[in-house]
Amino acid sequence: MSDAPVVVDARGHRCPVPSLRLMKAMQDAVPGARFVLLATDPMARIDVPFMMSQKGGKVVAIEEADGGLRLTIETGGWLDAPTD
Repeated sequence: MSDAPVVVDARGHRCPVPSLRLMKAMQDAVPGARFVLLATDPMARIDVPFMMSQKGGKVVAIEEADGGLRLTIETGGWLDAPTD
C-alpha cells in the first residue's frame, strides 16, 4: 500500500455528490487506506463524518484550504458495516 492518500476532488459540487464520490473511490480500498476529499460544499463537514461513522471509517482531519475543505479519511475494517 502506498503512503500517499488518494485525492478525491469534489470541489464545485453540492451534497450529496462529495460523499458519493468519496464512497466510490473507497469501494475497493483496504482497511487503513487514506483518502483526501476536497470539497467546497460546507455540508461535507457534517456529511462525511456521519458517513464514516456508519461505514466503519474515521475522519482524521478537517482543514480549511483554498476556499474549501480538505477532509482526510481513513477506511475501517469493514466498509459495509451494518447500520442498525
